[in-house]
Amino acid sequence: MGLFLRPRRPLMRLAAGAATAGMAYRAGRNRAEQEQVNEQAREAYARPPGPPGPYEQYGQYAPPPQAPPPPPPPTGPSPSALDQLERLAHLHESGAINDAEYAAMKTRLIGG
Repeated sequence: MGLFLRPRRPLMRLAAGAATAGMAYRAGRNRAEQEQVNEQAREAYARPPGPPGPYEQYGQYAPPPQAPPPPPPPTGPSPSALDQLERLAHLHESGAINDAEYAAMKTRLIGG
């Protein structure tokens, strides 16, 4: 019977209340931080999308298209070079240039 009439310990009551208040404060702070993150996510989803990234416009796994290969280099002399060769041959036949000059000019025109 003496136990029921015993006074309660006020210090223990104070410590228990402080612990409960501390946990409630932390829970409220965590909830506020989570609400802030959720609000940022809502704003991000509400904004219209920007320009696509380098791979988004082609699909998730498809690489971007590659440039076509360069055209092959022209084979043989150009048409203007052919005209010049004909004129050079005509000059050689007429005797305006000798064999050495003809060979040197022909080599320069052909590029060989």
